[in-house]
Amino acid sequence: MTQAPIRAGIGGWTFEPWRGTFYPDKWPQKRELEYAASHLTAIEVNGTYYSGFKPATFEGWAKAAPDEFVFAVKASRFCTNRKVLAEAGDSITRFTGQGIVELGDKLGPILWQFMATKKFDAEDFGAFLKLLPDSQDGVKLRHAIQVRHESFAVPEFIELCRAAGVAIVFADSPQYPAIADITGDFVYARLESGEDDNPLCYPKAAIDRWADTAKIWASGGSPKGLPVDRLTYVGTSAPEKPRETFVFFIHGGKVRAPAAAMALIERIKD
Repeated sequence: MTQAPIRAGIGGWTFEPWRGTFYPDKWPQKRELEYAASHLTAIEVNGTYYSGFKPATFEGWAKAAPDEFVFAVKASRFCTNRKVLAEAGDSITRFTGQGIVELGDKLGPILWQFMATKKFDAEDFGAFLKLLPDSQDGVKLRHAIQVRHESFAVPEFIELCRAAGVAIVFADSPQYPAIADITGDFVYARLESGEDDNPLCYPKAAIDRWADTAKIWASGGSPKGLPVDRLTYVGTSAPEKPRETFVFFIHGGKVRAPAAAMALIERIKD
């Protein structure tokens, strides 16, 4: 079976401790995105979670990145951090309509991240999924959901997301459920257990295993036999088909995240 693209990256690109560790000394701050995008294959934009941006800003980001680069965009907290998700329609419309489509073919998945205290309510969550638009201004949108409460680790949640064509984020985290079920036409993984004491964020052997895992995801399989911690399946198997795969290194200190992403990019070339 053919293999879909695998994209590896980090969260954001503006982080002071990266200056002199990831970015060369005296590298212009206004060109940090250009540098990051030339060394990675994807970035998860975190700023959109906290505030809105103008269309020209998204257009500028697209111009700063090379061809084939992809931005995942984190949805506004006003969409997800609410008691009743079924009432998020106006916030979702404002978010998707702010100009994200100006990223053009560099627009990747939208990440909808929920608080760790948010529990699964099948009716309300199902209503939320129906609010997610298939497109914006003629541009197809793809959606990934990150939940962080154990109550979501049930088959009903898996089937809701699969019916909606929404991907469930796989999170390698000691704090949150690691749901590995494939529910969308792409795979979105956030590797959150890295440590800055390790030069590559993760041990080299772990980077190798995650590279193998990404290859299996991209080829359409599910890596049940690999020695990767916390891969948990709670629903039925998905059909095997190549799926574009996104792997982001997102950990507490995050100083070593770029090194990890670059190491993974090299490893998947083998």
